[in-house]
Amino acid sequence: MESLLFPTAEALPFLSKPFSSAAPFLRPTTPFPSISRRAFSVSALHMSSKEAKLWGGRFEDSVTDAVEKFTESISFDKALYSHDITGSRAHASMLARQGLITDDDRDKILDGLDVIKGQIESGEFVWRTDREDVHMNIEAALTDLVGEPAKKLHTARSRNDQVCTDFRLWCRDAIDAIVLRIRKLQVALVKLALKNENLIVPGYTHMQRAQPVLLPHLLLAYVEPLERDALRLLDCRARLNFCPLGACALAGTGLPIDRFMTSEALGFTAPMRNSIDAVSDRDFVLEFLSANSITAVHLSRLGEEWVLWASEEFGFIVPSDSVSTGSSIMPQKKNPDPMELVRGKSARVIGDLVSLLVLCKGLPHAYNRDLQEDKEPVFDSVKTIMGMLEVSAEFAENITYNQERIKSALPAGHLDATTLADYLVKKGIPFRTSHDIVGRSVAFCVSRNCRLEDLSLDELRSISPTFDKDVHEYLGVEKAIKNFSSYGSTGSECVSNQLDYWIAKLELSR
Repeated sequence: MESLLFPTAEALPFLSKPFSSAAPFLRPTTPFPSISRRAFSVSALHMSSKEAKLWGGRFEDSVTDAVEKFTESISFDKALYSHDITGSRAHASMLARQGLITDDDRDKILDGLDVIKGQIESGEFVWRTDREDVHMNIEAALTDLVGEPAKKLHTARSRNDQVCTDFRLWCRDAIDAIVLRIRKLQVALVKLALKNENLIVPGYTHMQRAQPVLLPHLLLAYVEPLERDALRLLDCRARLNFCPLGACALAGTGLPIDRFMTSEALGFTAPMRNSIDAVSDRDFVLEFLSANSITAVHLSRLGEEWVLWASEEFGFIVPSDSVSTGSSIMPQKKNPDPMELVRGKSARVIGDLVSLLVLCKGLPHAYNRDLQEDKEPVFDSVKTIMGMLEVSAEFAENITYNQERIKSALPAGHLDATTLADYLVKKGIPFRTSHDIVGRSVAFCVSRNCRLEDLSLDELRSISPTFDKDVHEYLGVEKAIKNFSSYGSTGSECVSNQLDYWIAKLELSR
């Protein structure tokens, strides 16, 4: 599994408050000169026999091959390598500042970590399952590279707080990447709305025709929940942005470390207050996957609508060939497969959340090996939701609305009936009475196979004498749209104001 590449906070100018980037680690002005990438290669190490575990001092026998294979996590947690190295750099700098290691040891550690990171990113690094996980792989390789100074790096640190720190850093970057993609989809939807600013479409409730709405109003109804999705993620980011490093296994340490220094260096708000909570908490993961799941549901609903509207029965949208697929047997088919898969992949994202909820249910404090299983669902959720967002934006950029088909479909369903009821309310008729009068008017139209706007004033007055000559100013979908005026409604002026809001927020232009 390759490490996901995430943007920095500086790449997200639309956030209300830019997040502080990690403070630079203190480095000597003269770099450690004796290490180069060419000077060391993990592949040159002997691999023929099992390596003694870094934790194996009290053990006489090696673990069996089956146990080693079953318990390793390097096959997936190597995705954390960059964050693991970042955390180790901050930790080494703090240890030197506190006098727990020498400046010379720190320099060798920092330069060694640079070499290892370069080897990983160039593909030269050999990941070893006998070294179990990303932390032990990097630490063992660092020991092979710089010797004794590397053995001091784990001072006042456990893999328990180390993995929690790495994971929080990874999730923080992942949230930034997802929010960036949410914003891209919002932009695509707003641009699609601007291309079809005055297009009226049928609005549905219970999948039955209800009232006319402007298409931009409908599209913005997806932009709004996406904004809530982004805010949920940013709220989650703020809550996860506390540093576990220095909590050690569960009880902290008696050594004179400075947890505030490492927290600040890594861009966290503060160290976590309770060392037991620091190593056992996975609330931030559950909240993250919950936010992803809600986003996935929103995308699935958008996918469902576009799949329906692309069907022959609706024919309201036409996806371009670039976002469609064909059939292996039916040559005429043109399928909106990307949005069908968006709808389907929402199940994966929801399943990842359920996996984590079940994993955490009933776990005792503090760290338990069960929590090794928290990585893969998170990696899968992030990869899947980012793909869903990206393809949804692509789809939005490559569809057109069949205006003639939509216009021909509007007369069916008496979409202006509620507007006619509002007309009667303005004439002083109680709404329930108005509802009954319009219901009888619709029944009259059904018997005559005509529309409400086709009825003459005399025909309307035969149903209720309250109807006056101004009644036809409320009939027909175009006039119905003009009569919506409440804040947030589908009235032309209201929708224009909504578009202006999003144009400004997303820094677009008409």
